Amino acid sequence: MRKVIGIGETILDIIFENGQPERSVVGGSVLNGMVSLSRLGIPVTFISEVGDDRVGNMVCDFMSANGMKTDCIDRFEGRKSPVSLAFLDADRKAEYIFHTDYPEKRLNMPFPEIEEDDIFVFGSFYALNPLYRDRFVAFLKEAEKRRALIYYDPNFRAAHKSDRDRLRRMVSENCGYATIVRGSDEDFCNLYEKTDMNEVYSEIIRPHCTCLLTTHGAEGVNLYTDSVTAHFDSKRITPVSTIGAGDNFNAGIVYGLIKYGIARRDVPELTAEEWAKVVQCGIDLSAEVCGSYSNYISPEFAAAYRNI
Repeated sequence: MRKVIGIGETILDIIFENGQPERSVVGGSVLNGMVSLSRLGIPVTFISEVGDDRVGNMVCDFMSANGMKTDCIDRFEGRKSPVSLAFLDADRKAEYIFHTDYPEKRLNMPFPEIEEDDIFVFGSFYALNPLYRDRFVAFLKEAEKRRALIYYDPNFRAAHKSDRDRLRRMVSENCGYATIVRGSDEDFCNLYEKTDMNEVYSEIIRPHCTCLLTTHGAEGVNLYTDSVTAHFDSKRITPVSTIGAGDNFNAGIVYGLIKYGIARRDVPELTAEEWAKVVQCGIDLSAEVCGSYSNYISPEFAAAYRNI
């Protein structure tokens, strides 16, 4: 079976509602989707880093318990693992405060082997950080050379808006390696101050990557390729929490690509009908996660969904 390789931050999320902590969960924008994929029976390797403290032990134990390989986790010595405080507003969206204690030298471990039509998932500021950018780009080049399917989610938060002029160049470079780019309307507004996704595709993304998915919360999903432009409706739900919604949309798209046997070379030629099946997987997983405080689909949902 094709394997999925993800890279990103690993954080212990402490979720607050009405000023009080509700629960803590292992999180991280790419990690959330990797957990769901592993629960769906997909072979997953995750590249990340945590401290050698109690939180780091919790994180690694959690990943192992969910069938994820942890041999590409850098356990930096004498440092605390990252923690975030996530405050839910009335719309169940989260505002974050991050506490980190990273060393100067990071990702100090071997990267995994990647093969043709494996899927590499990356995104967020983790994919832009200059501290290890050279090594990260080297792996992107290796993934492209090996003809892996590369999936990029900029996940550009408002906290980085003040630095967006400098970061845009790296976002464009990342898009140039990607087979599929997926971003929310909020991401592109934060990055480019644009709300028209047709403009975002034609002027910004298409010169680098010809396949773009944009998500709009309750307003659904838009698809832009050289041969297809389409809209897909979201499920109508009352969310408990939207933490992990976009991450699990990504997981659903990756799962759909594997389920329907879609290789890297197939992506540019997919029809609207074929895309509809793949996008539905993204919508299903995203909606499921919004129904709980969890950052990933439940094992029970995963077991049932694998049989659909």
